[in-house]
Amino acid sequence: MQVARWKIGGNILDLTNRGLLMGVLNVTPDSFSDGGRFFTREAAVRHGIEMAQSGADIIDVGGESTRPGARPVPGAEEMKRVLPVIEEIKSSVLTHVSIDTSKAIVARAAISLGATIINDVTGGRGDPAMFALAAETGAALIIMHMQGTPQTMQLNPIYDDVVAEVAEFFRHQFALAVRSGVDPLCIAFDPGIGFGKTTGHNMELLANLHRLRVEDRPLVVGVSAKSFLGKIPGGQGDRASATVAMTSLLRERGAHVLRVHDVMPNAQALRTTEALLAASR
Repeated sequence: MQVARWKIGGNILDLTNRGLLMGVLNVTPDSFSDGGRFFTREAAVRHGIEMAQSGADIIDVGGESTRPGARPVPGAEEMKRVLPVIEEIKSSVLTHVSIDTSKAIVARAAISLGATIINDVTGGRGDPAMFALAAETGAALIIMHMQGTPQTMQLNPIYDDVVAEVAEFFRHQFALAVRSGVDPLCIAFDPGIGFGKTTGHNMELLANLHRLRVEDRPLVVGVSAKSFLGKIPGGQGDRASATVAMTSLLRERGAHVLRVHDVMPNAQALRTTEALLAASR
């Protein structure tokens, strides 16, 4: 596996042999997989702590659903949802906290409470102040690819070459972020599985992760419970089992951070896979 290092909270983590598991915490009423389950502060904090105890290296807290067709949420409402949760999780566990937002004002507030990673589904296109904020604060930054917006992304996604186009987007946004002052070691990329992609596009990206590495930056991949898993021939049914299988395979294929909803089985799959990879060297 290629060397991969990611700077988080001022520390450089080597992800070459040990990847990271990112637990999804949607503090929303309408997210596609668990909308409403963790909408109260108490439920969200409890679930965040449970994910950390189950093996999550990062808790990714989001207050705005990005499922297909989801409507935007005002920044004030987004902060009302996520900030108390981030503050309490940071006081309870040592796990890194990521803020899943495309608004710099929300990211700034989250960072002030201890978040160390900005997970921007727009890849820096949603708010022109986001890259400058990452540069100013030294926060780690996940640049994700999305064709269109959550309202339009799944209407008719079209690419000439989805792998080449996503890689080119990464190169462009990387250069823009570095020009804005972002430390290159702080940047990671996410191909945005399911964000403006058909099942065929998703599969092509996952089969070609090696072509998506830009400037040796880590790859963050999130397939957890997504609808395309049920459209794979022979894969109809339990998306949770398919997610665990993908976690193992994608780590072997070069993913460095796996974003999942159900932490414990995916943590077991990830660490078992890494033990086998180490034994085979």
